[in-house]
Parts: sequence; C-alpha cells; structure tokens
Amino acid sequence: MPASPGGRPPSGRPSATARPSRTEPPAPPSRSHRPSPPRSRQRKQKALLTVDFTRFPLAAGDRVLDLGCGAGRHAFECYRRGARVVALDRNAEEIREVAKWFAAMEEAGEAPAGATATAMEGDALALPFPDDSFDVVIISEVMEHIHDDKGVLAEMVRVLKPGGRIAVTVPRYGPEKICWALSDAYHEVEGGHIRIYRADELLRKMREAGLRPYGTHHAHALHSPYWWLKCAFGVDNDQALPVKAYHQLLVWDIMKKPLATRVAERALNPLIGKSFVAYATKPHAPSLGEEFTEAAAAAQ
Repeated sequence: MPASPGGRPPSGRPSATARPSRTEPPAPPSRSHRPSPPRSRQRKQKALLTVDFTRFPLAAGDRVLDLGCGAGRHAFECYRRGARVVALDRNAEEIREVAKWFAAMEEAGEAPAGATATAMEGDALALPFPDDSFDVVIISEVMEHIHDDKGVLAEMVRVLKPGGRIAVTVPRYGPEKICWALSDAYHEVEGGHIRIYRADELLRKMREAGLRPYGTHHAHALHSPYWWLKCAFGVDNDQALPVKAYHQLLVWDIMKKPLATRVAERALNPLIGKSFVAYATKPHAPSLGEEFTEAAAAAQ
C-alpha cells in the first residue's frame, strides 16, 4: 500500500524529506518493500480514497491528471477503472515509487485493456501539457500547501477540456482548526499547511477560476480523532498508547471494512469528516450565436 505523502512546500514542490501527510489517512504498516498481492492492495487503496467515484464517475479511456499525486492512491484507482492516467508530482522519489506500482499493476493484470499509466515530475504552477488535454483532473490534499492556489486552479482549468470534470479535496475547516489549536508542530513545518479553507471560500475560488461546482461531501471522519490524538501527544510520537491503539483500529477498519465502522463513518462524515471534497465541471465555450444573443440581451 502506498504510504501517505509528505508535506509539500509553498511553491507546490513536494518535500523530499517526507513527514506523514497531515490530511491523508494513515496507511497500514508495510512489512515488505515488495508490492502486496492484488486483492490486498486494491482493498487498502480503495479504503484510503478521498474522491468518491460513485459521485465522480470515470469512463474507460478518459484522460486523467492526478495533480500532486503523492503516493498515487487516486491514480491507481483511475488506472484500474480503465483511464489513461498521468500521475504528476514534484517529488522525484514518490514518482519513482508510483511508476513501480503502475508496472506491478500492469503485470498483475489489474488494469483493463486500453488503460495506460504514466508517472512524471512536474510543477503544478507550470503544467507541461497543452490546453484542453484532460477529461478529468484530480487534486487531493495539495492546495492547502501552495501559496498561489489561484494559479494552480488556473493551470488545472487550462489543461481541462471543456465539459471536463475536476475533483478538489482539502482538509475540512473544523477538524483542521482543532489540529492547529492542539499543535504548532502539526503545521509549522517546511512544506506544511499554510491555510485552512472554509467550504464557501474554496467553492468561490473554483467559480472565479471558471468552474461550475456541482457537488460536495466530507470524508474520513474516523481519521479526525487520530490526528487530534497525534497533535495532543506529539505529531512525531507514534508510541503514545492512545495513538498506537487508535492506529490499530484504523488499520483493522481498512483491512476488514466491518459494517459497524462503515456505518459509523457515513454517519459522522457530515460532522467531523477530515476532508472536504468538491466536484465541478468546466463549461463549454459559448458559440458565436449564444454570444450574439447574450450581447443583444445585455443591450436591451
């Protein structure tokens, strides 16, 4: 299972000296550097997804950009669903690992015929793609690290095709505010979080970038208490008994997916979900006829 990515510095460049992500769910401990069996790997990766693909459907052959892909969890799911995936990050070490996982998935037959996957280094503020290159863009737990978030949104809109879809996930305001209150070390690190988004602020910035939001939700409620415990006992103190015990609970939940915790998390997500998720589309440019009609209406 890919480990959670480390913090990303304000420029959008992921830190090469990775601390655990302050937003993504903690991954189960790995006992080996070799890829786990396909079924085990799929179960772990699906449990850690923040984007809900029932609300954000992909079609086979969709060209997908996972921007700031980190350890690649969303890129892997898109590849598994038959997309043509580009996983991009500034962290060379993580990109090498993602490329290895793509190769292991191909060898194991986890992706359908026609699906492709590429892992590459790149800058979120200067994407190396032509305009209108992708059907889908995903940016998960990245924008809170980047000073020029409007610039990143502009680049995503530029490379997204008209009619294309975008998913943006960030730490939710309430749970994140508690983490900041409990621990300065949680966010005052190189590449750490530099802002806490309110939902209406993120949606406003998406609209200003030319997107049309169409849905939102929250995710990972069971992970909020874990990070509160981490902040209370020390973000680098993994040996504190409450932290270890809760981590074991999360690993058990990820591996077994019992009905009780699934129901509990669905009920708690609206209240303490760790992540806020927003979906939007890029409108088609108006035709000449539509522009003439709008201009005529405005003149009346």
